[in-house]
Amino acid sequence: MKLLRTIRLDPSDTFVFEKPAEPGEWAVSGAFEYWDRDLSALNGKERAAFRGGFLGVSSMGRSTLVQIVEAKAGDRAEVVETLARQLVAHYGAPDVERARAAAEEEVAFAESLCEYPPDILVAVHRTVEEGTIREAFRSLQASEKGPKRFRAFTFHQVEGEEEPEERVDFAGMIEGKRK
Repeated sequence: MKLLRTIRLDPSDTFVFEKPAEPGEWAVSGAFEYWDRDLSALNGKERAAFRGGFLGVSSMGRSTLVQIVEAKAGDRAEVVETLARQLVAHYGAPDVERARAAAEEEVAFAESLCEYPPDILVAVHRTVEEGTIREAFRSLQASEKGPKRFRAFTFHQVEGEEEPEERVDFAGMIEGKRK
């Protein structure tokens, strides 16, 4: 079984979203958060979250990218239970039992996005068409073709060579600038 986990490749989510998801938490699409909202009134970070953010289940924060990962049945049950509790706490679900059914549905949808092998990244783009939220998902993976990445620096241990002692005279440098 495969599920989605948030991933942060750079710090941009911390600037883009009001509440960024923590890296490595279980994730779902989270479009349900907008079902009863005036989407034309969204702006700024809220609009960015609507347009391109997955929902981190534990933090209820947003992530631009998620990663497909292998999961166990216990992991899936944990996601469902956590999301059900969040639906009661933050979205007005009447009780955990009824929220669990909605959480099951949301997690099943997330599972359906995991048709690719593990480690593939997934991005979402949401729009509104004729009053309906539309989601388009795309998978991202490293190119097998093209140049290999090289490190800018490599370090090698050298044995048997004496290294010259280096000293920098900062006081002398400052004095030299004053003259």
